[in-house]
Amino acid sequence: MKDRKTEAQPPRVPQKAQQGGDIRARWAWVEPEVWTERMLATLETGIEGGKWFRLIDKVWSPKNLAKSLQKVVAKGGSAGIDNQRVSQVAAHREQTIQKLEQELRTNQYRPQAVKRVWIPKPGSQEKRPLGVPTVRDRIVQRAVLQVIEPIYERAFASQSYGFRPGKGCKDALRRVDELLKSGYHWVVDADLKGYFDTIPHEGLMERVGEKIADSRVLNLIKAMLQAGVLDSMKGWQPTEQGSPQGAVISPLLSNIYLNGLDWEMAHSGFEMVRYADDFVVLCRNQEQAQQALERIRQWVEENGLKLHPTKTRLVDASQRGGFDFLGYHFEKDSKWPRKKSLDKLKGTIRSKTRRSSGRNLTAICLELNQTLKGWFGYFQHSAPHTHAAIDSYVRARLRNILRHQNKRKGKARKIDHQRWPNSYFSAAGLYSLKQAHAAACRSS
Repeated sequence: MKDRKTEAQPPRVPQKAQQGGDIRARWAWVEPEVWTERMLATLETGIEGGKWFRLIDKVWSPKNLAKSLQKVVAKGGSAGIDNQRVSQVAAHREQTIQKLEQELRTNQYRPQAVKRVWIPKPGSQEKRPLGVPTVRDRIVQRAVLQVIEPIYERAFASQSYGFRPGKGCKDALRRVDELLKSGYHWVVDADLKGYFDTIPHEGLMERVGEKIADSRVLNLIKAMLQAGVLDSMKGWQPTEQGSPQGAVISPLLSNIYLNGLDWEMAHSGFEMVRYADDFVVLCRNQEQAQQALERIRQWVEENGLKLHPTKTRLVDASQRGGFDFLGYHFEKDSKWPRKKSLDKLKGTIRSKTRRSSGRNLTAICLELNQTLKGWFGYFQHSAPHTHAAIDSYVRARLRNILRHQNKRKGKARKIDHQRWPNSYFSAAGLYSLKQAHAAACRSS
């Protein structure tokens, strides 16, 4: 692997900023059980030598393990290869913490293989792999995460939005909107082929080792990466590369590996917006976009990754065609849900509006409202016609139910619109996306 350019370090916070007790407020998301104010002050001013030593004792701290267990239990999830459920671990909290602390202290802890399950890929017949670590391994992974995440968060570039404290999809989408409105309409729509499954372990551990010098922590992370997977069809398989999607620590590790690309693009003056392995680069003209794509290709090749040959492309977003990003489709100064997002929503609506369900309209509307409100929370900034079209689709499904309950065959017809007008469903309590959008516009 070729040498990488030295990554720019974020500016240090002035010494004066540490006074007055507001340092904890600036790092409100970190675990106080792990990160003391003195450690946070060191994090802000920079640790001598640039690397952190002696962190393993923070990992096995009973308070850190207890907080980690609490979060794992709250999140739930499936059992791993040991078939031990979250509820079983929760019932023996103290014993679990004591045992994990002892194993970590004596260097006897060994992560088990990750259970591989295959889940449907939205809008495709393909399936993608999801890794399910055992509950106790998820506890240890989160304990490690709570110790090391602030160290790397300090060094991440601003254009990275995925799985970071205080950032999210909406922030990334807002930045894309800003750039498009500022004339950056030539877009490098990039796709890393099988990113999570192909991250080179050697290169990843090099990057982790740039900030941490505690060999016990480094070996622990390496053991997590190399624990292998257990596939119901293929049995146990070694993991010589990649970090399984579904592992608690994988999002952080994926950001650590791509941080070099973030800084490479920033140093080169390109406007990149990245959410995990999904990213776009927005440029003012086609020539700049082509230059950005060449730099991405070079970096990806040098770092053992691959760009998807057909999904990676240059797009003029001011013309017909546009591009998809984080569930939205951007085209001609407008945006709306991409086709896969709409298909997924309609599939959920269909499952809740089966004509043979036998439930009354009020009960159906209450269940639908949960889906519609959640969907609007993310897609409310879509073009207005989107909301009206979905409202119409939902009411059509409900009219089919009412027609069936009235012993009529077939789908709803024109007369059914008169029999059950839009106001009828409003009276039944159905949530209207169009009305919610209008209210949001008035509010803003």
